[in-house]
Amino acid sequence: MVVASPSLQTAVINKAAISIPKITVIGAGNVGASLARCLLSQNLGHVVLLDIIEGRPQGLALDMAEAQPLEGYSYNITGTNNYQDTAGSQVIVITAGLPRKPGMSRDDLLKVNGSIILDVMAKALPHSPNAYFILVTNPLDVMTYLAWRSSGLPHSRVLGQAGVLDSARFRTFIAQALKVPPQDVATMVLGGHGDLMVPLISYTTVNGIPLTELLPAAEIEQLVERTRQGGAEIVNYLKTGGAFYAPAAATASMVAAILQNQSSILPVSAYLDGQYGLKDIYLGVPCRLNSKGVASVVELSITANEQQGLQTSADSVRKTLDKALPMFSV
Repeated sequence: MVVASPSLQTAVINKAAISIPKITVIGAGNVGASLARCLLSQNLGHVVLLDIIEGRPQGLALDMAEAQPLEGYSYNITGTNNYQDTAGSQVIVITAGLPRKPGMSRDDLLKVNGSIILDVMAKALPHSPNAYFILVTNPLDVMTYLAWRSSGLPHSRVLGQAGVLDSARFRTFIAQALKVPPQDVATMVLGGHGDLMVPLISYTTVNGIPLTELLPAAEIEQLVERTRQGGAEIVNYLKTGGAFYAPAAATASMVAAILQNQSSILPVSAYLDGQYGLKDIYLGVPCRLNSKGVASVVELSITANEQQGLQTSADSVRKTLDKALPMFSV
């Protein structure tokens, strides 16, 4: 039997260590903590959980680490308040920001969360200049634009999580109405992450059967409206916060698509430069995600009503963006 020399063994170990992805989650609130646990349970890589509150990310990380012998995930988690610990991250997810309270719109969070996003980008990017950034903070599409604009990064490396979550909500509501497994439902929700999002009825099927053959138009419209209010519905129940399990799962699927080079087609908030007739804006559209980040925007043949809805949604995002840009030096 040939035994490798100690130096060769060390080289092999170091090479293996280098190949393990490092994922940073900034913001250790409910969404960030749930996301960290999703990433660990899916064995996507080492996780760094960062927050400005001393002790919170450390405590959460220790709790998750102590679950490792029972749940069997392979990688480690570090809780920290120091951006130096995020150095060399392949993917950085930003969940930091003020959550909505009952009666608040996502746009109400504009000024405070915009300041947070710019601060996070300025501190995180120097330590991980090659990272892909995924935004979860609301108002999502505008925060993603600010993150991209302030970073100087190619827009393929800055994207927002919205459509994956909104599509999952629509699938859930359709499945409940039809009493079928959610996995049987295929659909996609485009547009801004807000009240004007655009569920694509023309691309919605249940095991290949068009939704329009299974439900009347009035009931479909009720499900569409419930999807648009999906986040607010949870906020109204919880009183002091918003959804976190589904947003975390949605974000983890995007991280997996990038790190595992899946080339998955997912609806995400991406930069548009003429696609769907829209320019210089981040908006929810189907994109191919792989090791290049947003490898391409997929332009679908959508109906005239869906195109009009997408334009209306874009106009709303643009209005909020026009308010935001003068507030910040980007």
